[in-house]
Amino acid sequence: MRRTSFATWPCGIARTLDVIGDPWTPLVLREAFYGLRRFEDLQASLGIARSTLSDRLGLLVEHGLLEREPYASDPVRYEYVLTPKGRDVQPVLMALLEFGNRWLADEDGPAVQVRHRSHRHGEHVATPELVCGECHERLGSGDVEMVMGPGFPERLRDRPEVRRRFHLDAAS
Repeated sequence: MRRTSFATWPCGIARTLDVIGDPWTPLVLREAFYGLRRFEDLQASLGIARSTLSDRLGLLVEHGLLEREPYASDPVRYEYVLTPKGRDVQPVLMALLEFGNRWLADEDGPAVQVRHRSHRHGEHVATPELVCGECHERLGSGDVEMVMGPGFPERLRDRPEVRRRFHLDAAS
């Protein structure tokens, strides 16, 4: 069954989910952050079907989050390496981890935590949070609102549901 593509939607969330929105893809990326690079290692660690892993790796390469680098020549074999674009997904994965640790952990507590190696404070367990790149204050759900950016399609700006979404009145 073919799923709906969000690749052209005017929303960064939708476009991101188009690339990493199925359940296996973030887990493949998680393993890449753990340092796994080879198909067999990824497959064994995740217990994922080979065809599914092949599809997800192809998608991640196609979108520039991973790149294939040869590590053997006879036969040619590749490993999958995070690109700068792929490394930029780490905060997304840490946000998912923090949500899971806070709301979905077993009674024994979280199974995985983030260790911060701080130059000023030494190593400690960290609680990832989102901060504003401009003022460095924490961004909470009550502190932000979504607004149309410069790339929002002109053809959609006057639609009633769009105006409601962005809290625009008829005079705006």
